[in-house]
Amino acid sequence: MSFWGQLGFQDSFSNLGFELVFFHDHAMFVLVLVSSFVGYIMVCLLKSSLSSRFLVEAQALEGAWTIIPGLLLLVLAIPSVRLLYLLDEVGGPVVSMKAIGHQWYWSYEYGDSSEFVSFDSYMVSMSDVKDGGYRLLEVDNRCVVPYGVDSRILVSSADVIHAWALPSIGVKVDAIPGRINQLGVHLIGSGVMFGQCSEICGVNHSFMPVGLESVSPEVFYCWLVR
Repeated sequence: MSFWGQLGFQDSFSNLGFELVFFHDHAMFVLVLVSSFVGYIMVCLLKSSLSSRFLVEAQALEGAWTIIPGLLLLVLAIPSVRLLYLLDEVGGPVVSMKAIGHQWYWSYEYGDSSEFVSFDSYMVSMSDVKDGGYRLLEVDNRCVVPYGVDSRILVSSADVIHAWALPSIGVKVDAIPGRINQLGVHLIGSGVMFGQCSEICGVNHSFMPVGLESVSPEVFYCWLVR
């Protein structure tokens, strides 16, 4: 999770998270390169005493400042489109979980086993947070997803529009009443991740966090059939 003064992304727990961080670094490299070059040219022009008011054409220069920005846009567009398709890819999920937004809590359903499992997840009040817990992020029942396998998460809402967001795995999905959005997740290790509703949904919008626990497939199936 994020800490005070942190400027970078959270540590990634999924392949999508690593891809998003890589694209961010790639885009920032191009941005810094372009900004530095433009700034250098501006300083050189301000310090120069030469004038080009009698210059009527420069086809080579016009071609260069058309082709080079076009190539830079391709350098940004190709990995961006690739990442866009990766975000929509679900694959062959082994586990399916449904997250339903309510005012103001989340409920989770698992229907892949012989026994249907469902529970509600409420934020733990500040007076009940144990030592080492996180204020406004701890929940009484965390959703559980196994790592090392493809999982599918279905997101919907029972009342107004919510958003199920977990920055550490690089997902943010709108929960819309009467509609089911899905995303594919492949976690790479065990741990506890925290997120929050990212769509203003009412007076207690800030008090419906998302708590996700990543465990091994063996532990997950023991928890599912307990």
